[in-house]
Amino acid sequence: MPRAVYLLGLAIFAQGTSELMLAGLLPQIATDLHVSIPAAGLLISAFAVGMLVGAPILAVVTLRWSRRVAMLAFLAVFALTHVAGALTSSYGVLLATRVAGAFVYAGFWAVASVTAIELAGPEARAKAMSILAGGLTVATIVGLPAGTLLGQHLGWRAAFWAVAVLSALAIVGIRATIPRGRSENVPELRAELRSMTKPQLWLAYSTTALSTGAVLVIFSYLAPLLTETTKLPDAWVPAILALYGLGSLVGITISGRTADRRPFTTLAISLIGLGAAAVLLALVTATPWLAVPAIVAVGTFGFATNPAVNSRVFTVAGSAPTLAAAFNISAFNVGITVGPWLGGLALDAGAGYPAVGWIGAALALLALTTIPLASRAAAQPEYDRASSMTGA
Repeated sequence: MPRAVYLLGLAIFAQGTSELMLAGLLPQIATDLHVSIPAAGLLISAFAVGMLVGAPILAVVTLRWSRRVAMLAFLAVFALTHVAGALTSSYGVLLATRVAGAFVYAGFWAVASVTAIELAGPEARAKAMSILAGGLTVATIVGLPAGTLLGQHLGWRAAFWAVAVLSALAIVGIRATIPRGRSENVPELRAELRSMTKPQLWLAYSTTALSTGAVLVIFSYLAPLLTETTKLPDAWVPAILALYGLGSLVGITISGRTADRRPFTTLAISLIGLGAAAVLLALVTATPWLAVPAIVAVGTFGFATNPAVNSRVFTVAGSAPTLAAAFNISAFNVGITVGPWLGGLALDAGAGYPAVGWIGAALALLALTTIPLASRAAAQPEYDRASSMTGA
C-alpha cells in the first residue's frame, strides 16, 4: 500500500479527533462561553450538518482542481477554523467555525477517498478505504480521550490548538507524498452527474445510511447506558469506550482485507453480527459482564461494514467516482444524524436505554435487506460490463 494512503489516514485522524472530542468538552465550553449544555450540544449538530452538505458541494466546486491542491486547501481551512475557535470568546463565532470546519472536512473525505482508491489500484479498494476510515477509528480510541483529557487539564481551547497542529502536520505529509498535477483521469461534471442516476448507487447509499445509523444510535448513548442501566461507575466509561474503539479497529482491518474479494459476503456477515450484538445488548443491558462484550461486538461488526460499503460505491460509480463518493459521505452523515435522533425519541417516550439496542438491530436488519437487491443488480450483464471497464 502506498505510503500516501497512510498519510491520508493521518489527516482523517486529525479531523476526526475534532469531530469526536466535543462530546467530552461540552461542560467546559458551556461554562466558558456562558451557554447551556444543550446550546453547547448544538456545536455537535452543526458539525454534522456541515458535513452533510459540504461533501457534494465541494466535490462539484473542486472537480477540475488537482486533488493535491484541493486536499491541502481543505486542510488549511480546517486548521484555521480551529485557530479561530480557540481564540474566540463568542458562541456564535465558535458555532460558525464548527460548520465551516465540517464543510471542508467533508470535502476532504470525498477527495481523499478517490485519491486513496486511485493510489491503491482496483484490487485493493476496500483495503485503502479501511486505512482511510481507520484514521477515524484511531481518533475514537486515542483522539477522543486525549482531547477530553487535554481539555480537562489545560482548557477546551488547548484541544482546538492540538487539532490545528495535527492538521498542519497532515499538510506537510500530503505535500511530501501526494503527486503534483492532476490525475490522468480528469473528472467531467456531466459524467459525474450521469453516474448519479444509477439505482445501484442509491441502493449503496441506503446501506451506508442504515448501517451507520444502527451503530450511532447505540454509540451516542453508551455513556448514560453504562452508568444508569448497567450501573457501572463513571470511571469505567473511558475504558469501555476504548475497548469499543479497539473492536472497531479490528473489524475495519479484517473487513479491509476481505471486502475486495467478497464484498457482499463481508457486508452480510458484518450486518448480521451487528444486529445480533445489538439484540444481545438490548437483552443484557443490566448485566455488566455480558453488556460490555456486546458493546465491543457492536463496534467490531459495525465498523466492519465501512470498507465494504465504500468499495461498493466506487465499483458502481465506475469512471466517475468523485460525486458518488461525496454523496456517500453525506449518506454516512444521514445515519449519524438519524440514528441518535431515533434513539432520543425512544428515550423521551420512556422506553429506557435497552431501546437503543432494539433500534440498532432494526436498522441493521433493514440494511441487510439491501444486500440481496444489490447482489442481483451486480449480476446483471450491463453492470458486469461497466465494472470490467473500470477494473472492479
